[in-house]
Amino acid sequence: MRKDATIVSSLFLAAALILPAVNSWTAEGHPSHKPPPDAVQEVQSQREVARTRPEQQKNQHDNSPVFKESNAELASQAFKNQPDEGRHLGFEFYRDPLNAKKPFTTFEEIYQKDVAAKPKVAEIHQRLLEMRYDLRPRLSPDVKMTRGKPIAVGPTARLPQGTTWEKLSAMSPVQIRSANLFPYPPLPHPNNANGGQVFPRMQIDMFPRLQRFDIDFDLPEAFLPEFPPAMFLQNRPELGDVSRGEVVSINNFYRLFKDILTPVQLNGLQFLLTPLPQEEFNPTDDRKTAQPVLGVACLDCHINGHTTGQFHQSPDFRPWERRFRLDTVSLRGMFNQQIHGSKRSLRSVEDFTEFEFRTAYFNGDPIHAMKKGFPIIDRIHVSHMAQMQNMFDFPPAPKLDPSGRLDRRLATQQEIAGEEIFNGKGRCASCHPAPFYLDHMMHDLQLERFTREPGDGPIKTFTLRGIKESPPYMHDGRCFTLEDTVKFFDLVLGLRLNQQEQDNLVAFLRVL
Repeated sequence: MRKDATIVSSLFLAAALILPAVNSWTAEGHPSHKPPPDAVQEVQSQREVARTRPEQQKNQHDNSPVFKESNAELASQAFKNQPDEGRHLGFEFYRDPLNAKKPFTTFEEIYQKDVAAKPKVAEIHQRLLEMRYDLRPRLSPDVKMTRGKPIAVGPTARLPQGTTWEKLSAMSPVQIRSANLFPYPPLPHPNNANGGQVFPRMQIDMFPRLQRFDIDFDLPEAFLPEFPPAMFLQNRPELGDVSRGEVVSINNFYRLFKDILTPVQLNGLQFLLTPLPQEEFNPTDDRKTAQPVLGVACLDCHINGHTTGQFHQSPDFRPWERRFRLDTVSLRGMFNQQIHGSKRSLRSVEDFTEFEFRTAYFNGDPIHAMKKGFPIIDRIHVSHMAQMQNMFDFPPAPKLDPSGRLDRRLATQQEIAGEEIFNGKGRCASCHPAPFYLDHMMHDLQLERFTREPGDGPIKTFTLRGIKESPPYMHDGRCFTLEDTVKFFDLVLGLRLNQQEQDNLVAFLRVL
């Protein structure tokens, strides 16, 4: 009997431990790791099973073209005299892939087209990055994130030949725009037509299910947060980093937190770690993964309640070409935020949590969500998820006093000078007041004054607590370092800070 194989899906979650093992070293000198067992991957893994029984064999009917839609028999012979012989030849939402160029497009056609185009897409975007930025990271010798990753220092923006920061600072917005000299124009999604969530290589190495076939992450790892990032809980501050160097997942959350979180919080964490069929990660033809997948989880993007720089597109603009790149923000300090979403200004984390599930994870589109697998989560579980999100805390800031101001007995002179700039000439505190360094409002920087792209309108203020651990900066990640960010605001707000004042301000930001 033939030993042909068929593909079947595993139906049960496998218990697995995270046991990363170093296999070899890459050409860049980094350790190469085998991905640890992943329960989510296990449940969707495909396995070959030998065809040993007669009923498993493919027969002539199984392989016939009768199942194709175009070969379906007419319900009435009278249709032959009607327009298009009674057939529906246009687009069908349930049948055709989203953004298909013609009806009856198959997933295989989309896959082959995107795979073939991928090198060219990457090449074009890489040229843009190299034109705008110096991508060779310079690392601080003494400033590190919680778990030891050194921060990148800047600025990284490339200025046109003959242009200096001093000359730019002296120019008006109209002059900068007309000469196209603004060093921080919007950072685009590398493939805006396809769009969607893109994960960095360091995360895909651990969770291969997050690999897309059409696009790869674009920014060097040195400009991203730690992976895995530290995790802090406001209900147990004495524990410090509770991640213990692990990526919190469906595999290990109970082991790590059963003695730390309440049953309600544990249940919320479990749902935050459960993948749902959304975006480019789903079981339909609207996916960007080679094989159908269960989906993505909230904490796939907000790793350990933080971020690793994943990006997407803002859901709040149409037509499609008006959507801008959207950097994943940290959930740290969620308990004290009064509005949620960069544009939507949702007024509770419960509403935000439920809204994203129902509108296809940052697509603002419940129709797309329905096709990919419309998740309906009852309000009880939504509230549990929200409560867990409200447990995520900022990293300790030992140089700040209880009011969030700098304790001058512990600070350097440069940090003290930086706080004075922050509250004074720099005008930072007008939108980022202590102690949490945000004002729970939305502001319009009117960037159309400086660039040839339309402005973004009002965008919510984001907290600056723990800011050194959340690069890149701005809503689209266009500023790779804190130095870039200070340069950006110096131009946009017309501050005209000298270099020493900018350095002082960066020193203060690093201690928040």
